[in-house]
Amino acid sequence: MVLEFNRRFQGTPLSSRLKVIQGDVLKCDLPYFDICVANIPYQISSPLTFKLLSHRPIFRCAVIMFQHEFAMRLVAKAGDSLYCRLSVNVQLLSRVSHLIKVGRNNFRPPPKVDSSVVRIKPRKPLPSVSFKEWDGLVRLCFNRKNKTLGSIFKQKKVLALLEKNYKTMQSLQLTSDAETSEEKMSEDDVALLAHMVDDLNMETSDEKDDDEMEMDDADIVGEGRAFFKEKMMGILQQGDFAEKRASKLSQVDFLYLLSLFNKTGIHFS
Repeated sequence: MVLEFNRRFQGTPLSSRLKVIQGDVLKCDLPYFDICVANIPYQISSPLTFKLLSHRPIFRCAVIMFQHEFAMRLVAKAGDSLYCRLSVNVQLLSRVSHLIKVGRNNFRPPPKVDSSVVRIKPRKPLPSVSFKEWDGLVRLCFNRKNKTLGSIFKQKKVLALLEKNYKTMQSLQLTSDAETSEEKMSEDDVALLAHMVDDLNMETSDEKDDDEMEMDDADIVGEGRAFFKEKMMGILQQGDFAEKRASKLSQVDFLYLLSLFNKTGIHFS
């Protein structure tokens, strides 16, 4: 394919402007580019999307064909049935728009799925937020996206984890201001998402067999977490989040919620 591609351009005025890089796009270093147009193997949709978004300098626009359902997750808005962690993370970093649906019958032989063409335009500048903090919060909320946040943050595992983070941060005497100034979103932060493909493609359902039960008063007193639980619930109530669900929250809502947690010394990374 590479030889044939070079042959077709050989001797034309455009031959000097063509450079073919042969290799795995996920493993090779991408050169500078301003525009990306691609029809990709659908199994690399997540890692390629975040590899592009982590590329520097930031490109102007990418037009890519994805599997239709994946494309619909990229552009889904709060309240849509396909709205998920993938939607929130990609839309934090870029503006995504659906251009056209391409039915399976447009191909020979026809594949088993429909496709869609999507335009991705990175945000400039990137939001001023620690991506590790952001993804920690979003991952937690979307693990049970149809439960209320009040219910999620009452779970034993969640309270134990966040209390441990809280005590660690307190012991290190790190204020939320210092944390924010040191951990702006960076290329490395965004690149972390390229390795989080297992749970970014499809979100899990609410039906899980685990021990993430809500903590009752007896548990709280025994483990000395009454104060911390009250602190958590106070934050949720302050922002009117206790009865809301992740599936209904926009990027602005998540940013506001993260700021409320960080201001009281509660972190997610």
